[in-house]
Amino acid sequence: MSAGHPTAPGKGPRTVAAVYRDLLARAPENKMEPRMDPLWRAMELLGEPQRAAPVIHLTGTNGKTSTARIIESVLRAYGLRTGRYTSPHLSSVTERISLDGAPVPDETFVRVWNEILPVLEVVDAELTAAGQNRLTYFECVTILGFAVFADEPVDVVVLEVGLGGITDATNVADGAVSVVTPISLDHTDLLGETEAEIAAEKAGIIKPGGFLVSAAQDPDAAQVLLDAARAAGVPFRFEGVDFGVESRSVAVGGQQVTVRGIAGRYPELTLPLHGEHQAENLAVAIAALEAFFGGERELEHALLQQGVAEASAPGRLEVVRTAPTIVVDAAHNPDGVRVSARALQEAFGFERLVLVVGVLAEKDALEMLTVLYREFGDLVEDLCLTQSSSPRAIPAGELAQLALDAGWPEEDVHATESVPDALEWAVGRAEATEGAGAGTGGGVLVTGSITLVAEVRDLLGAPAAGAAVEGPPSVVPVAPGVEVFRDLGLELGDGLDEDEEEFEDIFAEDSEDSEDAGDADGGGAAGRRGNGGAR
Repeated sequence: MSAGHPTAPGKGPRTVAAVYRDLLARAPENKMEPRMDPLWRAMELLGEPQRAAPVIHLTGTNGKTSTARIIESVLRAYGLRTGRYTSPHLSSVTERISLDGAPVPDETFVRVWNEILPVLEVVDAELTAAGQNRLTYFECVTILGFAVFADEPVDVVVLEVGLGGITDATNVADGAVSVVTPISLDHTDLLGETEAEIAAEKAGIIKPGGFLVSAAQDPDAAQVLLDAARAAGVPFRFEGVDFGVESRSVAVGGQQVTVRGIAGRYPELTLPLHGEHQAENLAVAIAALEAFFGGERELEHALLQQGVAEASAPGRLEVVRTAPTIVVDAAHNPDGVRVSARALQEAFGFERLVLVVGVLAEKDALEMLTVLYREFGDLVEDLCLTQSSSPRAIPAGELAQLALDAGWPEEDVHATESVPDALEWAVGRAEATEGAGAGTGGGVLVTGSITLVAEVRDLLGAPAAGAAVEGPPSVVPVAPGVEVFRDLGLELGDGLDEDEEEFEDIFAEDSEDSEDAGDADGGGAAGRRGNGGAR
């Protein structure tokens, strides 16, 4: 990589904190610009660092980071040097740019920032002269990520989209594999009001010469992705038709999962992550890895198991304290909250649960609180609403009113602006349950936003992800993504016809069958899938 212009000695910031202050002075992440030209210009001046290594590019609504971390872990087991770009971060901005599974060293972060700073200033000046906004926070960090990966260099880049796909800053890279995790309604003001409209944005990462791997989707979204893959002339594989979870059982500290991949079958993989959604993320990750290594070659079982066993997902159903057990989960939209609630109840044997919830302003807080009330039922009698230090956090009092609107009884609702006070209150309520000697006792779940989760992890000095906590071992049915297609008369491994079959035809046939036979659920497979699929 060439920075284009040398930085004058001592001119730039000298610490990560100083770089971060400079980044925060730019337009924030929730004000992303739907543009690509400034990124192309920066890549040109830097010598095209986005082309320095092959890329596995991920988009979707939920599950991107967990899937990216599983992919990265397996690539490392294969002996490959990895660069992973994900967002947002929990504790430090350096987490967004990871080398071999660890945040980029502070000195590398600062050095490369200063090397690219003259280029950023050139692009800023050109944008200002044209009457446009300077490079945003996210655009700058993305440019920095590509520069770091080229500087190291790495063998493979695992690249997570920030928002959408077609005009996301990461889309200057061409993925050897394009991965789409489950699509649901989020950021509707920016991406569209239906799953199909959002899928059209995310399909922008599908490029000629690549390979599409998709989680099971709403049928309209799946059709959009299928059309995009055919237009780009790339192979495609969909969860539930071409690959998926065959079976899984809950175990201490995670689960055992058997996956049918594109090229092979992988029995009883030990995954140290909780929930059916993480098993489905594993299946998507395995298919993406098979595609990356050629699509037809079975993965080495020993290396795959090593990589899967070492995968982690900080902030995703992560145990950060015991006695009482405190779990943090960064679910931040209704579908994410839904699957996390189900996963927690499956993996942990709580008699009672205390919720601590904080939500950011652009999220559907009312629906999230409604989902929590519906999913947890009598398990939760104490709900504490709070707010992180983010300026985008909904005030605790306002959240409390939304909780009442969602159906929570007033006597169960407590509100405080202080996160430490919220934790102290929740721990006290959970300890009261434990003191009563009721089974496995009480627990605390902190959820609703990644900023809240980050603050709680810092307050408690969070341990490594995947801390072992006893759960009730049991066998759980095949993943919902597979069941949708099974409803249509398809079996896992049947595959979708490369030239003729279309999702809209399959679902149209199913709709006719449902009308004839009647549907006790009040909707066909598409409707049932529309309520799930978050990761």
